[in-house]
Amino acid sequence: MSLPNHEGRKVPQVTFRTRQNGEWKNLTTDELFKGRTVVVFSLPGAFTPTCSTTHLPRYDELAPAFFVNGVDAILCVSVNDAFVMNEWAATQEAQNLVMIPDGNGEFTEGMGMLVEKRDLGFGKRSWRYSMLVKDGVVQKMFIEPEKPGDPFEVSDADTMLAYLNPKAKKPDQVAILTREGCHFCAKAKALLNELGYDYAAVPLPNTNRSRIVGAITGKSTVPQVFVNGQHIGGWEELERWAKKAA
Repeated sequence: MSLPNHEGRKVPQVTFRTRQNGEWKNLTTDELFKGRTVVVFSLPGAFTPTCSTTHLPRYDELAPAFFVNGVDAILCVSVNDAFVMNEWAATQEAQNLVMIPDGNGEFTEGMGMLVEKRDLGFGKRSWRYSMLVKDGVVQKMFIEPEKPGDPFEVSDADTMLAYLNPKAKKPDQVAILTREGCHFCAKAKALLNELGYDYAAVPLPNTNRSRIVGAITGKSTVPQVFVNGQHIGGWEELERWAKKAA
């Protein structure tokens, strides 16, 4: 197997069969790439472990940073049909990505990335890679090394973002431990929204809640807020932290 690097070449001219709002819709290569700066990452299959836990989620998470740095769209390409890709996007809540079903493998084959995965029962699938495309021309490709298995070393979102801008600011990682009906939790969420943070809320059950919070934070109440691995604390600590960060 010798995988070609297509830098400086145009992407293949194909028509993708997609499903939008319950209807079939054709998308051409020109519609996706012409006059645009596009990041593409391609992977072996929807719902597979590395693709679902790392590859796709990180591109979706870093999408705002890509957009700030001149990228118009991020495409996820896989040799799967439109129904599978749409269902996968729904389960991943991948709202920042455009899911491209290359069901017949035409685009992947044109890129020279169609490989046999018969040992896994997959048939022909895409090798894992990413690329930056400007006006339909490949500017940069990150192709995973040709070795057994499913290597995932260079086609990740962080590598591509660093290529675009080594100093790019990545979205803050914000999470809040919360519970239903908590007044101070609601205030903390409102403040995070006001500050422009896209946070992940982790609702805790009534049973063993204080034990869970104590094991994680050493505290006994919610909310408890974390920013980029730092434990900020509860509502009052968050309010003080926000004033210092302003």
